[in-house]
Order: sequence, then C-alpha cells, then structure tokens
Amino acid sequence: MTSAGHAANAKGRRLMRTAAMVLVALSLGACSSLDLFSKKDDTPPDEAADKLYNEGLFYLNAKNNPKDAVKKFEEVDRQHPYSEWARKSLIMSAFSYYQTGQYEECVTAAKRYITLHPGSPDAAYAQYLIAASYFDQIPDVTRDQDRTNKAMDALDEVIRKYPTSEYAAAAKEKLEVARDQLAGKEMEVGRYYLEKKDYTGAINRFKVVVTRYQTTRHVEEALMRLTEAYMALGIVDEAQTAAAVLGHNFPDSNWYKHAYALVKNGGGEVSENKGSWISRAFKRVGLG
Repeated sequence: MTSAGHAANAKGRRLMRTAAMVLVALSLGACSSLDLFSKKDDTPPDEAADKLYNEGLFYLNAKNNPKDAVKKFEEVDRQHPYSEWARKSLIMSAFSYYQTGQYEECVTAAKRYITLHPGSPDAAYAQYLIAASYFDQIPDVTRDQDRTNKAMDALDEVIRKYPTSEYAAAAKEKLEVARDQLAGKEMEVGRYYLEKKDYTGAINRFKVVVTRYQTTRHVEEALMRLTEAYMALGIVDEAQTAAAVLGHNFPDSNWYKHAYALVKNGGGEVSENKGSWISRAFKRVGLG
C-alpha cells in the first residue's frame, strides 16, 4: 500500500473515533435529559395564598395554636412574597410571635413590616407590637433597666408617629408604667446611698426622680428623701424648699408629714425658695 493509502486509512480511523465520541456524548446527554424529566420532584406545589393565610387564622383563633399559625403565615411570605397576602401574613406573624412570648422574633417581624410597608394602616400596630414586646420584658427594679428604656423609646414612637391611632392611648398608659419603673430604680439606688450616708449620691438620684419623673408615684418620697439628705448635710434652705414643694403639691401625703417633722425638729421652717432648682423643676411642668 502506498504512503497515500496509509494516510487515508489513518484519517478514516480518526473520523470514526470522533464520530463514536460524539455519539456517546449525545447518548449521555439524552440520558441526562430523560433523567431530568423522569426524576420525581419532592417539593410540594405552591398553595393558594389566601388558603394558607386562612389556615393560619384558623390555627390562631379556633385552635389557639399560634406556633402552627406562624408556620402558615411564613409559608405565605415564602411562596407569595410580593402579594397582598404576604403583607397581611407578616403582621400576623409578628402578632403570633408575641402571643407565644417569642419577643425577639416578634420585634424582628414587626420591624421588617414597618420597613417594607411604612405607609400601611397596620404600621402603627407593628410599632405597638415592638413596644409591647419590650414592655412585657421589663424586669424588677433591682435589675438592669435596658428593656425598660427600649420600651419607653418604642412607646414614645407610637405616640409621636401615630398620635391618632387606636394604639396611642394604650401606649401612653404603658409609658407611664415604664416611667414609674425607672423612677423606682432611681429611688432604690438613692435609698441605698442614703443608708450608706453618701448624701450627695442620694441627692443626685432623687433629683432625677423630681426632674424627670414628676408624674410617677415616687415623686412624693423623692421630695421627702431630699429633705432628709439636705438636712443631714446642713443645707437647710434646700431641705425647707423640698418640704414646702411637697406640702404644696401633696398636702395630704404621709411623706409630707415626715418632711415637715424633719425640718421642724432641725430648727427650720417649711418655706419655699423660688430660686431653688426644686421649685423651678415643678414650675416647668405646671406644678407648684
């Protein structure tokens, strides 16, 4: 055979090998395609948004089962993220979390709602849920009051941003309770300093109550304790003023009787110095 013939045969064998490789590739591709279409999809099909939402309401109301309700509401958001049902489900998720005492999850869901739907009529409720979540976690006065401060900030936002909403009045009531809690904390620390005869430290704490928390139930005792601390330091003028302001605003208070006795037993008179910070503090809020 000539060299030309050998070359032709070699070329033919290469073409046959190439063709065989192409056929194998096509065969594998076909198998893969067949597998793709024949493979069973285990993912459940999407359900109608309104069906999921109503199932969530059923679990929440009829079954009193907010945990399963949350699952349904979150499924609406997953399957139908841009629907009106997703918006409704998000606020209901926040409420359901609140019902189960999952306060962090409630706050997260409510904040997300406000971010996504700031102009919605339910934005006020979302803000109220945030405030209520913090409020329900307010600790006793012996512990750190970070949650109380967060509750006050969130409640104040309800009142400030949604003053005409149905939640503003409830927020105001809770705000007063939170303020009373912070005043109680100041009183606890002030009494501790008073007991240790750190009268300056005690005065600073009672001053906070008188200047910031005048509308709380602690202000009467704060004025009496100021009288006590100032008398102990020999600052009679301020002690007399504290007692006078207490008597003027709360004449029937037992705390006033104690303050009056302290001043009289110390040789002083219950009289008000109008230039005192105590007198000015009460005038700023329309008392005194």
